[in-house]
Amino acid sequence: MDNILELELVSKTFPKSNYTLDKVSFSIPYGAIMGFVGENGAGKTTTIGCILNTVAKDSGTIKLFGKEMSDDDTDIREKIGVVYDGENFPGYLNAEKLAKIMQGLYKNWDNELFQKYLRDFNLSAKQKIKSYSRGMTMKLAISVALSHHPQLLILDEATAMLDPRGREQVMQTIHYLNRNMGITVVSITHYMEEAAQADRVLVMSKGHVVMEGTPKEVFSQTEKVRSLHLDVPQAAELRDELVKAGIPMPEGIINTGECAQALYELLQ
Repeated sequence: MDNILELELVSKTFPKSNYTLDKVSFSIPYGAIMGFVGENGAGKTTTIGCILNTVAKDSGTIKLFGKEMSDDDTDIREKIGVVYDGENFPGYLNAEKLAKIMQGLYKNWDNELFQKYLRDFNLSAKQKIKSYSRGMTMKLAISVALSHHPQLLILDEATAMLDPRGREQVMQTIHYLNRNMGITVVSITHYMEEAAQADRVLVMSKGHVVMEGTPKEVFSQTEKVRSLHLDVPQAAELRDELVKAGIPMPEGIINTGECAQALYELLQ
């Protein structure tokens, strides 16, 4: 069983809407981080909905943990941690009371781990959630998602409302869990620097998978990525500008370390 998730020819049409999926197929190996990108309306969130069984697909097959999903897979959330953009908890609760509710929902809820994430993210267990900023609420949602020991973590724009330091903090936590605990991660993001840190990148456009590969394979095709109305990592952008200026930079540069190394070698 090599893949934790497999989609084969999954389609979904919404009446009177432009939001569709058209024969979407891809797989994610156990222990991988996949960056999931595409402009708004590309089909990313609908795909996640089909995976979680919150959106009923019209056709196709989805296998999760080696098992084909069916409508009666009610325990799916036990093995999956999910963080949505704009996560909304009851404002009258605080994190301490929220933990008691989560303990009743998840068999594997780990309150000690939850308290650790609260401390790591500098969140008070006593402060009412209604007084949280949006960034604090997203950190709380990530803490909840990680505290029932999921095998698969799905992040739907989980860092969108965080400042650069907060985004870095969250992504460091995610990569640590991936490396040390083997958690598989699917991260929908508009931050290409985040996607460039993944093992694989999947690009959707208008309900289709249009690019898939390693970050280097995807983001080295800068013109194609831009044609899909997406940014490219800043290092790839800089590399292109240097080439236009006549500086012979190697292909496939997608991070600042590679860019700095290439410039250093040119100066030797």
